[in-house]
Amino acid sequence: MTVLYLGLFLLLLALILMFVAGAQRRASGLPGGRVIYTDTRVWGEVEKPLYDGELGLTGKPDYLVEQNGKLIPVEVKTGRTPEAPYDSHIFQVASYCHLVHKTFGKRPPYGIIHYPARDFAIDYTPELESALLDIIADMRIDERRASVPRSHEQEHRCRRCGFREVCDERLG
Repeated sequence: MTVLYLGLFLLLLALILMFVAGAQRRASGLPGGRVIYTDTRVWGEVEKPLYDGELGLTGKPDYLVEQNGKLIPVEVKTGRTPEAPYDSHIFQVASYCHLVHKTFGKRPPYGIIHYPARDFAIDYTPELESALLDIIADMRIDERRASVPRSHEQEHRCRRCGFREVCDERLG
């Protein structure tokens, strides 16, 4: 009889642990699958960055999840959850998709942006890839210019900018 109670207790404990683990995975924004890369420092030393030498592009997604043979980059954001993902976050995930394709030879079908209250799956379409490559080309052109005009009218962005002290176009 004791063995029966012990067995039932262990079964109940296993079910509770499975439920808790599933809830934690959902809260993290990770899709089902095996985490093969992490940049969160929570699990130990940070992985080396992904790199594309042709573009001079480097990045470290928060997670890289292998799901049914596909590699899915996941970027975790804190703070306010927007109604739609910010363009800068979309292009950050697109960059990770590009880097995953270059590094592992597997093109991700999408990447995930995880905000505190919502996740967004960003399809890595040829159109998004083309827009990403156009932005990178524009950035490379801007790097060679003597001066580049400010690209916004938002004081809060200027206050946090690392070039604030040397910028002659700063706001506020």
